[in-house]
Amino acid sequence: MKIEQFEDKGLAHFSYAILSECAREIVLIDPARDPQPYYDYAQANDAKIVSVIETHPHADFVSSHLEIAQRTGATIRVSKLLGADYAFEAFDEGDSFTVGKLTFRALNTPGHSPDSISIVLSREGKDVAVFTGDTLFIGDVGRPDLREKAGNMTAKREELAKQMYHSLREKLMPLADDVLVYPAHGAGSLCGKALSGANSSTIGAEKIGNYALRPMSEEDFVKELLADQPFIPKYFGYDVALNKAGAPAYAPSVQQVKRLAGSPLEKDLVIVDTRSEAEFKKGHLEGAINIQQGGKFETWLGSIVGPEEKFYLIAADEATLEDLIRKTAKIGYEALIAGALVGTPAMEATLPQLDVDTFRDQPEAYTIVDIRNAPETKAEPLFEGALNIPLPELRERAQEIPTDKPIVVHCAGGYRSAAGSSIVEAALPQATVYDLSEAVKSFQTAAASH
Repeated sequence: MKIEQFEDKGLAHFSYAILSECAREIVLIDPARDPQPYYDYAQANDAKIVSVIETHPHADFVSSHLEIAQRTGATIRVSKLLGADYAFEAFDEGDSFTVGKLTFRALNTPGHSPDSISIVLSREGKDVAVFTGDTLFIGDVGRPDLREKAGNMTAKREELAKQMYHSLREKLMPLADDVLVYPAHGAGSLCGKALSGANSSTIGAEKIGNYALRPMSEEDFVKELLADQPFIPKYFGYDVALNKAGAPAYAPSVQQVKRLAGSPLEKDLVIVDTRSEAEFKKGHLEGAINIQQGGKFETWLGSIVGPEEKFYLIAADEATLEDLIRKTAKIGYEALIAGALVGTPAMEATLPQLDVDTFRDQPEAYTIVDIRNAPETKAEPLFEGALNIPLPELRERAQEIPTDKPIVVHCAGGYRSAAGSSIVEAALPQATVYDLSEAVKSFQTAAASH
């Protein structure tokens, strides 16, 4: 038996291939959008993919379960509660199947979603591991507030939080302490609020170190779980629906994106310019949003641009453009790209450079917009009187910003404020807009010392 963990760092997503060495057969759990790594793994091990299990319809990435099943003939197994639109075998409490000497059995573990399952892997009668999807993370548990308006079954966050309390205590905690825990996400995922940087654990270790598994009443658990959850990106509901239906094949979807060269761009479409903030500030298309290429590009794209909006994608060079189209496909947004192009024609708009020393001496002469999320602002206030509008809400709320003074936009490290300042510039063309960028770090040190 081999358990192979695949990591998508950008989305902090873990997927798994479990190989039965005697049967030369593989079971996949929660595969990412690009199926090629799993095909490569199967080929390297001279094995066949025989089943794909989805722990639930994911909100933060698009899965390749349907594409893999269509190519390999593998059986898709999901909870019947998911209401999948594709052919599947129901995999719920009491259901199990064997591959070689390995047995996979389902536990219904609602809480993150009403249709969540966890999969217990046994070898010759002994439980070895549990694949917990978005139910149990390392140091955390899945957030219960993503299915109020999405999926086959909707549920209020309070109801799901109560279900999570019971799933953890009645289904997962009774497993042996030495059972390995393999979750679908790690640190940086927006599917929880306090995920550890570790990529696996054990039931015993989680009983000791995970706040959600401490002895507490259901009422206290619900209160603690619902407090300070991160924002919900715009694309999450869209991906739940796409995963329920089954996404189109990855490579053809990427290839079908229209590459543009010198064509005029349609007016009124969103323009996503992924070049560095320095290049963007020197010149960009009017109204463009500067979402820089980087580790979290796809998350911020899906948080700023809604799934009902078509957009142009601009990159600094061809290789970066192709990489960003692939990242866009990871959240199912490739179909929204009206055209992808290198560089920008007629880059008439510029963003002025902030004199940081003047700002430091006279912050009251500026309207300061803090685009961090509310829990960040609460934990570390930086500027007195700053207006807090989190980046995912900024396009909808930019008109709330007063324009009687120059506007300074800041975040925690500089990445988000590049996007934020470009959004404010487009929304308030008469205003002078500055990006505090990475200079914000010098103010953090000063704020901490007061």
